[in-house]
Amino acid sequence: MSEPDAKANRYGARPVADLIPALMRPAAKRRGFASVDLVAYWADIVGAAYADCTRPERLAWPKRIEDGGEQAYEPATLTVAVEGSRALLFQHEAADIARRINAVYGFKAVGRIRIVQKPITRIAVEPSPRPRALSPAEEKRLAASLDGIENEGLKAALERLGRGVLAGGST
Repeated sequence: MSEPDAKANRYGARPVADLIPALMRPAAKRRGFASVDLVAYWADIVGAAYADCTRPERLAWPKRIEDGGEQAYEPATLTVAVEGSRALLFQHEAADIARRINAVYGFKAVGRIRIVQKPITRIAVEPSPRPRALSPAEEKRLAASLDGIENEGLKAALERLGRGVLAGGST
């Protein structure tokens, strides 16, 4: 089986998440992004406070110059679109955000953040339907199946999963 088909299931289908990086790569390269990691993890990098009002636009790498026969490295300038009302607050945290971006890349990739004020379009996400309430018998069965688990985080995650499975919905 070839490498691209390694994750395909028996029906030949592949997870969409595996296809997206290859589809986004040409568009990302036109904008200066060597990989789609910065765009894909933007919400994790900037945090909840700025995820909905900012968007990375372009990563501009300076022209390489030779310094004594050796090419000197210069970090890139990241252009970020920010909604006007949040631009000043974002500017105050730009140095910290640049450090987080550099941590993602593993080297000093971004030396400066350039802020461009513009409206950010949001994709409307429909809330998922609430699962039905479990019957008392199902509640008892779920509680009994979780009795032996000591780790509270794992227990809570398994309880959410169990509720989704017993209610007949997805979690």
